[in-house]
Amino acid sequence: MIRRNFLKGVSLAGVGAMLPRPSVAGVDEVSKDKISDRAYWVKTISRIATPVLEALSEEKLRERMPVETAAGMLEDRKRVTYLEALGRTLVGIAPWLELGADSTEEGKQREKLIKLSLLSIRNAVTPTSRDFMNFTEGGQPLVDAAFLAHALLRSPNQLWGNLDEVTQQHVIEALLATRVIKPGYSNWLLFTAMVEAALFKFTGKYDAVRVDYAVKQHEAWYKGDGVYGDGPDLHVDYYNSFVIQPMLLDVLTTINAGRNEAKELIEKIRKRATRYADIQERSISPEGTFPVVGRSLAYRCGAFQLLAQAALQKILPATLPPAQVRSALTAVIRRSMEAPNTFDANGWLTIGFCGHQPGVGERYISTGSLYLCSVAFLPLGLPPADEFWSSPAMDWTSKRAYGGNDFPIDHALY
Repeated sequence: MIRRNFLKGVSLAGVGAMLPRPSVAGVDEVSKDKISDRAYWVKTISRIATPVLEALSEEKLRERMPVETAAGMLEDRKRVTYLEALGRTLVGIAPWLELGADSTEEGKQREKLIKLSLLSIRNAVTPTSRDFMNFTEGGQPLVDAAFLAHALLRSPNQLWGNLDEVTQQHVIEALLATRVIKPGYSNWLLFTAMVEAALFKFTGKYDAVRVDYAVKQHEAWYKGDGVYGDGPDLHVDYYNSFVIQPMLLDVLTTINAGRNEAKELIEKIRKRATRYADIQERSISPEGTFPVVGRSLAYRCGAFQLLAQAALQKILPATLPPAQVRSALTAVIRRSMEAPNTFDANGWLTIGFCGHQPGVGERYISTGSLYLCSVAFLPLGLPPADEFWSSPAMDWTSKRAYGGNDFPIDHALY
C-alpha cells in the first residue's frame, strides 16, 4: 500500500540543484576525500536521473526528452526509448533509494527522488497516462521491463512497497504482457528470467521454465575464469557486466530465497562473479580509463555494473579492499561523465563514450538507452558509515602497478 502522506506536497523545484555535502551519521572526523567521493557520486547520479524522473512524474517525458538515434532509426526507437530511460535510470539508483529518507541533505535528496520515482512508475504503467509505455511491441520492451523489474527487486520497500495497490497491479500486468516477446538465444534469456523473478517476488507465481532455461543455458555457455559467452560464443565486450552476471546472481537468489535447492549453484555463480569483479578492477587504468572494446559503449561507466554490484553485495575478492574499488570507480565515473557535451543544454545525456560521439551509437541505441550508466552507482546503496565509504582512498591495482608499488599477482579461477 502507498503511504498516503509520502507523495503529499511534493515540490519538483530544485531537485537537480547542486547538493551541499551530506552529513555522515556515525562517522567521526571523516576526511575530506571520503566525504567528497560520496557527495560527488550523489551529485552525479542526481544530475543523471533528475531530468528523466522529473519529466515522467509530470507525464511530460515524451514532450521533454530528446530522442537521439542512429540515422534512419528515429521512429523505430521512439516506440521504446521512454521505457529504456525509466528502467535504466531506476535499476542503478534503486539500492540508494532503498536507504530511505533521513534528515541529512543526502537523505532529503533521496526522499525527493523516491517521490519522483513512484510518480514515474505510476505514469509509465497507467493506461490512461500520457506517458503510458510500450511493454509488448517489438523486442526491446522485454529488455527494459527486465531492468524495471530488477530495480524493483533492488528496492522492494521504497519503490515497490510505496506503490499504491492499483499501480502494483498495473506493474504486474505490464510484466506479464512481455511474455509475448520471444527472447534471442543470448543474454536476452536473462531478461525473461528477471521478469519472472520479480513476478515471483511480488506475486508468489512465476514461470519456472523460463528461469530454468535461462540459467541452464548460461551454465552451458560458461567459458572459464569468471567469463560467460553471450550465447554459445565468447564476445569480448561488457555484457558479462551490463546484463549476464548481475542478473544471474539476482535471479537465482530471488527465486531461491529461503531454500537450499540451488545453494551450490549460487555459490558457484557467486565465485565467478567475484573473479570477474577482480578482472574489472584490473582493467581500470591509472587515469580512470578502460578498454574501448565491444558494443554498447554508449552505456559509459555502466560497463562496471558487476564490479559495483560485487561491492554492494560484499562479494569482492579478499585481495580487493572496498575503498580501493570506490577510488577506481570514482575515477571511471569522472572520466566517463565529465567529458564535454556528455549532457545537452537541458541536462539530457547525449550519445557517446567520452563526450558526444554520435557514431558510437549502434542502431539499437537511443537517448533512453544511455541511462544504463546509472548502474555504476550501485554502491550508494551502502550507508555512509560502511567501509566502502568510510575508509581512506586507495590507489587501485593498475595505478599501484604503474606507480612502481607492490600489487597482488593475478590468479585465474579454476
